[in-house]
Amino acid sequence: MDKYIIHGGKPLYGEVEISGAKNAAVAIIPAALMVDGVCRIENLPQISDTETLLTILSHLGAKVRAVARSTVEIDCTNVRYTDAPYDMMRRIRASYYLIGSMLGRFGAAKTTMPGGCNFGVRPIDQHIKGMTSLGAQVDIHGGFITAQAKNGRLKGANIYLDKVSVGATMNIMIAAAMADGVSIIENVAREPHIVDVANFLNSMGADIRGAGTNTIKVRGVRRLHGGTYCLIPDQIEAGTYMAAAAAAGGEVKVRNIIPKHMDCITAKFREMGVDIVEYEDALLVRSSGKLRAVNLKTLPYPGFPTDMQPQISTVLALAQGTSIVTEGVWDNRFKYVNELRKMGAAITVDGRTAVIEGVPRFSGAPVAACDLRAGAAVVIAGLCAAGTTEVEDVHYIERGYEDFVGKLRSLGADIVCITAPDRPHEPAPITATAG
Repeated sequence: MDKYIIHGGKPLYGEVEISGAKNAAVAIIPAALMVDGVCRIENLPQISDTETLLTILSHLGAKVRAVARSTVEIDCTNVRYTDAPYDMMRRIRASYYLIGSMLGRFGAAKTTMPGGCNFGVRPIDQHIKGMTSLGAQVDIHGGFITAQAKNGRLKGANIYLDKVSVGATMNIMIAAAMADGVSIIENVAREPHIVDVANFLNSMGADIRGAGTNTIKVRGVRRLHGGTYCLIPDQIEAGTYMAAAAAAGGEVKVRNIIPKHMDCITAKFREMGVDIVEYEDALLVRSSGKLRAVNLKTLPYPGFPTDMQPQISTVLALAQGTSIVTEGVWDNRFKYVNELRKMGAAITVDGRTAVIEGVPRFSGAPVAACDLRAGAAVVIAGLCAAGTTEVEDVHYIERGYEDFVGKLRSLGADIVCITAPDRPHEPAPITATAG
């Protein structure tokens, strides 16, 4: 069991290179299943979620070859329909993208219910609505999702999402890419990684238009051919290092980014008093550690991203004054607050709203990563804290941040990853049952 040991109180200086977008990669790898030929993916983040998905494709018969540190070649020419490995699929949320890609490729699919981080209910009703509209019979039983297209191929359809959903938008778009006819998907999400997935599919021969707007039009094709595609930089990874610099103080240049994608995040940091200089493909973040309180609400893009809420809330816990943070996407994304309280944060949560009273400093303490972004938040807190912070359950963090410890160390942070003995086994508590 790995954990991070952080000796806080050191400002951050230097440059950090941002990896490829996790949220694009975990949809593009499953989408590669539909490509007939060699698909070369560049700028792929080296994280556990992408490694798991590549292993799943190998199990399905794909030839996967690493040709460089962040580049893989995937050849799905000879894949055949078979059940994907349950133990691997249940670890990650992105397993549900295989519903769309397997239906597109084989006309049938079987996956697990989405796993990954537990910070709220992850309904897949909009995914199912989309697949059903495209002509699939979908059933959920025993933790598995099975789907079968009538006559072996999906048919184009008009689909209106009842709720803006990033996952459903990408899954339906993937499935429709090889459907028979035209699909029009309305009330869709507009995040940059959705545009990236559409661009990937188009580079392989798909015909998708409108990604990044409220309506996506997909003209189905019979075949996707091989090609090369380079992923966009990770907006949330970049924002996380911006948050670390803002909280710890110092001067950090965040490189290999698309500044336009960062506007919703940059605006809030500037409102907090952080000095940010924009370059063509980088942002220079300067902070004295003296921060102002702000209010914010997470919203679908181009609003402030929910995946940055824990990190910026940690920064606001050190700002002067009272901040109000409203979570507009997930029901239970404030679980990390209990960990920050152990370090001295003054945060009160009521439903989807947190009231944050700024404190002068954090104190080091043993804490745990509750999920991917919550894990990044407690690491940021540890960088600012007086004394030593120990972070457990760091496997959540490594699902989405490439070489997190190494990149922070390059900025001057005193952080190491150690392997600690597993926790002793404890008997399950006895619970009463009705009946």
